[in-house]
Amino acid sequence: MSTAGDGPAEPNARAESFEPRRVAVFLLVAFGLAGATALAVSLTGGLTDSPPVAFGLPLWLVLVSTCYMFSPSVANVVTRLVTGEGWANLRIRPALRSNVGTYLLAWLVPGLVVAVGAALFFALFPAYFDPDATALRGVLPPGASLELVLVAQVVQGLVLGATVNTAFAFGEEFGWRGYLLQKFLPLGPRRAVLLLGVVWGAWHWPLIALGYNYGFGYPGAPWTGFLAMVWMTTAVGVFLAWVALRADSVWPAALGHGMFNAFAGLGTLFATAGAPSLLGPTAVGAVAVVPWVVVAGVLVVRSPAFEA
Repeated sequence: MSTAGDGPAEPNARAESFEPRRVAVFLLVAFGLAGATALAVSLTGGLTDSPPVAFGLPLWLVLVSTCYMFSPSVANVVTRLVTGEGWANLRIRPALRSNVGTYLLAWLVPGLVVAVGAALFFALFPAYFDPDATALRGVLPPGASLELVLVAQVVQGLVLGATVNTAFAFGEEFGWRGYLLQKFLPLGPRRAVLLLGVVWGAWHWPLIALGYNYGFGYPGAPWTGFLAMVWMTTAVGVFLAWVALRADSVWPAALGHGMFNAFAGLGTLFATAGAPSLLGPTAVGAVAVVPWVVVAGVLVVRSPAFEA
């Protein structure tokens, strides 16, 4: 959707100077709302004893999917209001017609890299690989084809990732890649994307402390979980920044983010019980992230989008 307030921004436009006041306001709102939401989740049963609400969904999932995930978008809006920045350069024009290739990359690359990451995890830790997908077979009706179910899972990921997941991912990306990245660019594009990756990861820390993504039973919890999350967000964030800068739009980043979330649990279909959550096989595991680190390294070094 485009609006009259979108403004005639040039592709990959760079701000002339760093704006610490606006960055500070943005971070205060984004982290404050996220922290308050995490506190509410903690006080209402955490992630394990949260009461059901609408449609049987647990309260924690509703709060995280709305208040937490949309806190960067709220921060974008509040910062513009508080600092008098106005509504130019919102970067919400899809710019689809001139960036079809970018959207295709945002749609297809995340699932492929997530699959490679899961394969790497199982190659390094074969004891946790279950080629028969026993857990999945156990919930299938008798005679169901595992192969067809897996194909259906992939198709579902491609569809839901590009629709429902992208809508929720926009709540983050309108803030991260749509606003804060632009404020960091005067520091240098490469420094900007890496700094944003760290900020994005730290924003997840209240949830990690509640057991999100990694649980509790891993060595060094929750501190090693904090580090693993930053490792992931920094690597994946480079790709999301790259597609956003190529199109000068937040939507490719939202699509890529949605697709990453859609396929993040792919590796668990072939995992045995007891797989180390901190390392994999989910896409947020430190080992499963390694292919993303390779992608990020190539982009940071070779892409014109990250040249000053």
